[in-house]
Amino acid sequence: METERLVIRRRVLVALGTLPFARIAAAADIEVQRTGGPYVPTPQIVVDEMLRMAKVGADDFLIDLGSGDGIIVLTAATRLKARGFGVDIDPELVQLSNSEAKKRGVADRASFRVMDVFKADISKATVVTLYLLPGMMADLRSKIFGELKPGTRVVSHDYHFGDEWRPDDQYTWDVPEKEKVNGVPRATVYLWIIPARVAGRWQLNLAAPAAERFDLALKQRYQSLEGVVSGGGSKGVRLTQSHLQGETISFAFPAGGDRHRFRGRVSGNTMEGTVELAGGKGSAKWTATRLKG
Repeated sequence: METERLVIRRRVLVALGTLPFARIAAAADIEVQRTGGPYVPTPQIVVDEMLRMAKVGADDFLIDLGSGDGIIVLTAATRLKARGFGVDIDPELVQLSNSEAKKRGVADRASFRVMDVFKADISKATVVTLYLLPGMMADLRSKIFGELKPGTRVVSHDYHFGDEWRPDDQYTWDVPEKEKVNGVPRATVYLWIIPARVAGRWQLNLAAPAAERFDLALKQRYQSLEGVVSGGGSKGVRLTQSHLQGETISFAFPAGGDRHRFRGRVSGNTMEGTVELAGGKGSAKWTATRLKG
């Protein structure tokens, strides 16, 4: 990653011509902060893997932040019949991408706009794709998490959101053609699934045959989940096996020498699902309602 960063920096320096070195370095840093780095094409094999990991299909609306030559949106529209748009700060690349969409006959499904990625409305996306440098990935983290609906898939080529928000999945493989671009003959694709917001207090109800009520307090850090449950003879018992992926939630907690195991879905201020009861006593339906305050 550091090698790629240095290569990109050198390219910016060369592009700036014969300015004094101090001014070149300062201008390069400003340019990288403004644009996320110079345009670097994404090989088709990487595009295909990004779309595969995101499970893009005809029902998806894909937004590519920093779309460059538009290859990701164009491939999704042409091969997978998806809709969407790309945004890029370079007018020439945007014009090139829109021309290519017309040439391929997909301009009704794929379009491109000259825009700062931070100002783009991404709320309608079911898939977001990225190929931006680490600094811009970190700056975009709160926008991505805050503006996208739970269940939206986010896929990035080579760069991630840092240790604060780890990917749900990733895949690294050899891509020899990339060596000519940045000196590194491999690629990594990262996948995140936007998690539902579940932090807070919930009233958890188990239907018959359990017929129990619990108070559930949840803490959340992106898809990482922890919590404490009280009630049913338990007080301040910590959750185990807790996991959150999109709107799907699972967790467990001790009960009667064993544990109840929950799985369900989140929908705003409610949750529901099925629990495998402790001690092999069968299963039951469960619901939860978020408490105010």
